[in-house]
Amino acid sequence: MKRSNGAELRHLRYLLAAADHGSFRKAAFSLNVQESSVSRRIRDLEDQLGASLFQRHPGGVDLTLAGKRYLRRIRIALQHIDDGAKDVAAIGRSEDGCIKVGIFTSLASGFLFELLRTYAKKHAGVRVELIDGNPAEHVAAVRQLRLDVAFITGTAEWADCETEQLWSERVFVVLPSEHPLTDRDELHWHELAAESFIVSDAAPGPEIHDYLVQRLSDLGRHPEVHAQYVGRDVLLSMVAVDRGLTLTSEATTGAQIPGIAYRPIANEVLPFSAIWSPRNDNPACRRLLSLARSMARSGAVTVTPAVSGSPLPAALLQSLDPSQ
Repeated sequence: MKRSNGAELRHLRYLLAAADHGSFRKAAFSLNVQESSVSRRIRDLEDQLGASLFQRHPGGVDLTLAGKRYLRRIRIALQHIDDGAKDVAAIGRSEDGCIKVGIFTSLASGFLFELLRTYAKKHAGVRVELIDGNPAEHVAAVRQLRLDVAFITGTAEWADCETEQLWSERVFVVLPSEHPLTDRDELHWHELAAESFIVSDAAPGPEIHDYLVQRLSDLGRHPEVHAQYVGRDVLLSMVAVDRGLTLTSEATTGAQIPGIAYRPIANEVLPFSAIWSPRNDNPACRRLLSLARSMARSGAVTVTPAVSGSPLPAALLQSLDPSQ
């Protein structure tokens, strides 16, 4: 804003104070300025408008007819300016607004669950929209500013994007609760080589399919993997009725599905990263990223898996804490 425009706005506030108090002296006191400043600025405004706004008398000042008409419009204008300033300040403090978040993991428990819950408490006025999808879709949306931030697996660098690893989750096998492998505290790939697997056709199903092929191919086995046109919850229920095993991330183990058991795969860990565009100027997004970094540094998020079938020992439960 130019200096002259700032002076004009100050003139208007002096005018309003003088009209409300009926005195230049009282107006100056309320504004914490010199009376001569109020008198001079209002005189400048009158000269600019070419009309007297006040009748001066020993007891103070009264608005002229021109002053009354002018003041009605000024009050409305100043109210709009003040409201606009409050709106901008609220957005800057993330008190309101909207943030679009791409996700690639379950919200049943874990880091992302705690992050979004804490953010909602701190910024209740911000609307958070969650969009499920695979990493490639999310990256494209971030670049086009259709997503503010996405949380995806891996630590790869993406062109035109900022990336930061925040947390990791163990990889779990989902089995029917009566499956013989539930007797084990954790599983190894060679124990799964002869099993049949099912995955969803939607994200993250294709990624799980590729993950299975890569791991089991190292053992010289081509895994039997069948795509199912269902969502994650239905897929887990299909595991319960012995249609095949599947894989899931640690956060999903917080979901209570009757008839299934979760067992971790030894030494299998998935890193999760935030990805966003450096061109994104959404204050709500910056606040979310700041909170995510703080939580990642503190390592305070603990995942407690809801394990059906035979329980996991306490030592293993402790090992599921990503802060360890």
